[in-house]
Amino acid sequence: MSSVDQHPERNVIRVQLKSNVVLKGISDREMADLESSLTLVDCHKGDFLLHQGVHEMEQYFILDGILKRVVTNQQGHMMILRFTHSRDIETSYAAWRLKTPTPYGIMAVTNARVAKLPLAQWVAFIEAHPSLKQAFEYEVMRLMSEIMAHTITLNLLDAPGRVLRFRRKHADLFNLIPQKELASYLNITPETLSRLKRQGKI
Repeated sequence: MSSVDQHPERNVIRVQLKSNVVLKGISDREMADLESSLTLVDCHKGDFLLHQGVHEMEQYFILDGILKRVVTNQQGHMMILRFTHSRDIETSYAAWRLKTPTPYGIMAVTNARVAKLPLAQWVAFIEAHPSLKQAFEYEVMRLMSEIMAHTITLNLLDAPGRVLRFRRKHADLFNLIPQKELASYLNITPETLSRLKRQGKI
């Protein structure tokens, strides 16, 4: 890991950060202040950025690659709650506010690059920048709503309907996510997903 402001690719990283869904509206001065707290992490496929059930939490800004938010039950069965890719965020802000352990984990689906900082530092930063706090909290609520809608969809739509809905809402991700991961998210088998593609139903 290395700090963003000292990284040899810092100019490219700054452009990536400025295109982030939450950070795109902040000033250059604010970005410079934030950069000094950010560290860069290069993840390999399958790496955990955050483990379920911990109290040490961080704020993540995805620069490259794809992550997934997952919840695992006591039997070890893993459910994918959402995928995250470049220009998105990942966070456990609600758990941090409630002083509860993280209810999910965050894993790399592909090789990925992420800028991160301790959640306590991020909260201190947004408290000093009300417009940024508003944008961030709106995004957190939007993500929670998206996860709830997906969970409902699993019970209301058949397999083709679930795939079509994902393709419509996440066209930029549809061909980037490995088929096995996408099938798991949609609660269908990889074979069913392949068959639907061959039959032209999606």
